[in-house]
Amino acid sequence: MRAIWSGEITFGLVNVPVKLYGATRSHDISFHQVHDEDHGRIRYQRTCEVCGRVIDYEHIDKAYDDGDKTVVLTDEELDALPAEDNDEIDVVQFVPDEQVDPILLGTSYLLEPVGRSSKAYVLLRRTLEDTERTAIVTFTLRTKTRLGVLRIHENLLALQTLRWPTDLKDVDFGPSRTTISAKELKMSAALVEQFSGDFEPELFTDEYQEQLRELVEAKLEEGDAVDTDATFGEDGSTEESDGGGKVISLMDALERSVQKRRGSRASTSGNGSTTAAGSATKKSDTKKSGTAKADSTVVGTKKTNTKKTGTQKSGTRKSGSKKSGSKKVSSAKSSGADSASGTSKKSA
Repeated sequence: MRAIWSGEITFGLVNVPVKLYGATRSHDISFHQVHDEDHGRIRYQRTCEVCGRVIDYEHIDKAYDDGDKTVVLTDEELDALPAEDNDEIDVVQFVPDEQVDPILLGTSYLLEPVGRSSKAYVLLRRTLEDTERTAIVTFTLRTKTRLGVLRIHENLLALQTLRWPTDLKDVDFGPSRTTISAKELKMSAALVEQFSGDFEPELFTDEYQEQLRELVEAKLEEGDAVDTDATFGEDGSTEESDGGGKVISLMDALERSVQKRRGSRASTSGNGSTTAAGSATKKSDTKKSGTAKADSTVVGTKKTNTKKTGTQKSGTRKSGSKKSGSKKVSSAKSSGADSASGTSKKSA
């Protein structure tokens, strides 16, 4: 297990060096989304609503919206806050165990003693056990100041986060006024007695997750599955284009495809074929930017690919761009010779 935090428990003049580990994990089966027709992966991208580009994490800042104005906070400004540098678990109070309302309890962590001697660690744990007290603490984790409790878990100290009192919602409902008879209370107590016993967590299982795992394993054994690599499509899981940049529109993909094709034909063809290639490329460029018919074709291709793949807008543009771009260049290639000869006859 890897420690996620290291610091000291401090109370009075006592310092207890510790490392922090997550105490829980999820047993749920993790799912991702795929297209129901071709089983392609559905991805969520960080798209800017102003420029429409997919943004890398390094260019993303945090912001607060008060309804009318938005305040942008940079990483440098957040790093300058003093709370982030706090590596201490400060004990502020010892309270009776029963005074901590379970509704306030949050995530649990385990504390490992650090150093050659764990005497201070054991002393604190034994003190909490003998006095039946819980330590209320404050600490900083992932740049946030948190409230928590130190409790005993077997032979270790456990740190459990507490929700701030302001996090609890105010409610405007409750049970109606009613009268409970002594006979009803007696019968209820008798029923409780029948179900009474010692709590053994290992006796309880998540039936839904067990049946879900059985279903997945059965489908694998029957061969009712698809190859994982095939779910990423022809271009794999990468978001990069041939030029190394993000594909953000169909027109960008078309322009790059035409330029790439133009360069390869110019390098492999002789003087005679270069003229035909130039004429074909000119015709392709004219169709792309000069005529309404070509624009209509591009838009239609974009819509068709969107319906076909069912992916996100940005992901669809990428895959659709490459397909439509290659089709258009192929069209320009096949009609290049005819265009060249037709143009020569007309000019003659």
